[in-house]
Amino acid sequence: MLIEAPYKQGDTVSFKLSSGEEIVARLEKEDSKSYTLKKPMVLIAQQQGLGLAPFMFSVSPDGKFVLQANSVSCVAKTEEEIGKQYLSQTSGIAIPS
Repeated sequence: MLIEAPYKQGDTVSFKLSSGEEIVARLEKEDSKSYTLKKPMVLIAQQQGLGLAPFMFSVSPDGKFVLQANSVSCVAKTEEEIGKQYLSQTSGIAIPS
């Protein structure tokens, strides 16, 4: 039986923070103390449904961000539709549904 890892480096991954925020980002690196993320976006509720907004407004969105593991409640590979929305927003490429 083949066991597949839930996510790997380069995947679009969702993080639930202990503060309650949910972040979607590209996973660059992971170790026991931190996650290095690229282009993190926070999940927000909108009238049309779920949307994505920049995680931090005061820094370049193209930088790498280090998220401390002790501030993360849960981490998992992002669901396919949210992943497409994330890719579309961060790359400018329209992804068909």
